Amino acid sequence: MANGSRQAAWEFFGAELKRRRENAAITQVELGSRVFVSGGYIGQFEQAIRKPQLDVARRIDESLQTDGIFERLWRKLIKDLRYADYFAKAAELERLATKICEFAPALVPGLLQTAGYARAVTLAMNAFATDEYIEDKVSGRLERQHILKDATRPVYWVVLHENVLRIPVGGPGVMAEQLERVAAMARERTVLVQVLPYAAGAFALMNGMLELMEFEDAPPTAYTEAVYSGNLLDDPAVVKRAYAAYDLIRAVALSPEASLALIESAAEDFRRCASTT
Repeated sequence: MANGSRQAAWEFFGAELKRRRENAAITQVELGSRVFVSGGYIGQFEQAIRKPQLDVARRIDESLQTDGIFERLWRKLIKDLRYADYFAKAAELERLATKICEFAPALVPGLLQTAGYARAVTLAMNAFATDEYIEDKVSGRLERQHILKDATRPVYWVVLHENVLRIPVGGPGVMAEQLERVAAMARERTVLVQVLPYAAGAFALMNGMLELMEFEDAPPTAYTEAVYSGNLLDDPAVVKRAYAAYDLIRAVALSPEASLALIESAAEDFRRCASTT
């Protein structure tokens, strides 16, 4: 949800709060006293200047007898905050895709991350964040992975640069667990994984990650990401070039069998290192 649409949603929250409060013939001060905030806070909620905490939203529902609508709205809006603004639309499209192809130059893709790996990555990017913030981001990332557990899960093809296997994100124990999970999902044929080895040298897409998505009744889309920014590309000519670049990556990557062997070997190395520390 982009900033504009998220703000509009909070404005709807405020307008609905005002409408239901006035229908109940309750002043802002009266409602505030019932939910343990000031009347001024209620006014700021209604103007979407301030956002209530979950317990306040629940007490508003109880006071106005609104059958949980404000708690549900709050959860929906806060849930959307789990994704960066620039990625939220791509996350939504993932749930609709029939096929997803990714190239990951440095990190295990979010759809394959373990909680420990996701936590280490999130913390590295948010060194001063609270534990609550970190865990909220991690849970949002893990929630995305449900699409791979559905009976109608998309075909999922990933090419990992060898960097992904070597950078010790979270330490050897976390890396061992992460790579073992990727290997297990490859063996279960939940995902087809290839590794682009260092020996391949220069390669297409050296400038960053790429995610390609195909749909039942819509044209394919490409998603690229840079520092604190992302782009959804739907121009047919641009998407065609992105597919061509991905084909070049696959052409020089190791076979799925050789890739799995390399992933398992790297996992074993990290597991051995973890056991000696």
